[in-house]
Amino acid sequence: MLRYDLTPAAHLRLWEESDAEELHALIEANRDHLAPWLPFADQPFEKTREFVRNARRAIGDQQLLTAIVEDGRIVGSIGTDGIGPDGHSTGLGYWLAADATGRGLATRAARAYVDHCFGTWRLERVGIRIATGNARSRAVAERLGFTHEGTLRHQERIAGAWQDIAIYGLLRDEWAATASSPRPAAP
Repeated sequence: MLRYDLTPAAHLRLWEESDAEELHALIEANRDHLAPWLPFADQPFEKTREFVRNARRAIGDQQLLTAIVEDGRIVGSIGTDGIGPDGHSTGLGYWLAADATGRGLATRAARAYVDHCFGTWRLERVGIRIATGNARSRAVAERLGFTHEGTLRHQERIAGAWQDIAIYGLLRDEWAATASSPRPAAP
């Protein structure tokens, strides 16, 4: 099983089919926290089980989805949406339960993924799409050196409301430049 330690108490690991119930309970418990930003916040259990099953299959498609685990419990998820048809880019997405925010887990997890995308996969670009009102998620992207490249107005309908989506991008040479200088610790 793939495991990547983020802190002494937190790590990333591949999804297991047995995680579906715990993941669904976490989403349900955090519905109010997630619903303004993520369309899956009100999905039925079958969709959660399908996500976990597909996450295992997606590895062969160079799509990587993992659980964020802290103190033995799932507290969120992070993943890529696969390598684009251009062969040189991917998108990154992440979320945490409300009680897991503010300790740098999302930043540490995203940093690990960006390292993997540029180091192992040798990609040229990683992008992140974030609802403009999601200040905490935007702060993660900015903390890691992503550039706000623009905003797509009324791009996605979430929880019955149109959301403007901020587009962030990071290029391999930009990441390499930050890697050669001391990186600030995650908050």
